Amino acid sequence: MRAIDLRSDTVTRPSEGMLDAMMSADVDDDVFESDPSVNRLQEMAASFFGKEAALFCPSGTMTNQIAIQLQAAPMTEVITEESSHVYNYEVGGISFNARASVKLINGDTGRISAYQIDQAINPVDIHKARTSLVCLENSANRGGGACYHLGELERIHKLCRDRNLKLHLDGARLCNAAIATRTELKKYGPLFDTISICLSKGLGAPVGSLLLGNQKTIYEARRVRKVFGGGMRQAGFLAAAAQYALENNIERLRDDHDLAKKMAELLLECDYIESVIEPETNILIFGLKSKYKPEQFLNHLKENNILAVGIEGQAIRFVTHLDVSPNDLNHIEKILKSFSS
Repeated sequence: MRAIDLRSDTVTRPSEGMLDAMMSADVDDDVFESDPSVNRLQEMAASFFGKEAALFCPSGTMTNQIAIQLQAAPMTEVITEESSHVYNYEVGGISFNARASVKLINGDTGRISAYQIDQAINPVDIHKARTSLVCLENSANRGGGACYHLGELERIHKLCRDRNLKLHLDGARLCNAAIATRTELKKYGPLFDTISICLSKGLGAPVGSLLLGNQKTIYEARRVRKVFGGGMRQAGFLAAAAQYALENNIERLRDDHDLAKKMAELLLECDYIESVIEPETNILIFGLKSKYKPEQFLNHLKENNILAVGIEGQAIRFVTHLDVSPNDLNHIEKILKSFSS
């Protein structure tokens, strides 16, 4: 029996249609900006999300770090939520690459409000770093896939414009958030100076992320990508997979969200579960009661062909994706209940 892999939505395998698109891709050298498949992907993605231009990069960490380096100068400060990916999972890149400091906000399941941001902006004071950039994450990974709704994003956008701050979106799972909140993708573009989109999570491409911005920002981003070692040659094979993902796999994210909700219902029936964050998208975070060790629970799953990860303390994360089907629920239910007994 194949393993049911709930560790992340980054573990997806290309579908037959995606592999066909990759094998028939028209390619050239993207460092010369002459790979037609990469250029087509970048133009399409910019149009999808309401931005002028896009840049294809190997990873979401790279797109986030390029955006931060371009918009947060040394001796300035970046505001972000305390559990954000840009702070916790990018190896201290804000300080290493941009040489900027960070102000963390304790948000609501990974989300921060315009009011909290306003209170966190430093006053003009020679002793303090000048606030330069706000980074949001949508959906919020450590917040159990919680999403910003458009009204709050509009309030944050207005605040940043009024206070002369740049605004970046780590939109690794922005398509999930758009589906969950019924928001048109084009509505996000005008609200942010830069947006990072990951193609290798729920959208199912094997590799790659996009940085979106205006023409000037993306021109400069290309230079930073080069110094980061992110210039790729015949990247069109990967770009073709990414284009296939954008064309075919956005609407089907609803299936992943529905599956996460059904798994949450199963967990609530288990007597060893302390709490479940109700999933808004495809990320399901739950806590075990204190007498149960996460290592034992994860080993029980693994011994029965289910893979998952612990995130901290008693918390466990399941992530649904296109390689997990409703047909897997019966086995998952059986194994969850057998741990309880």
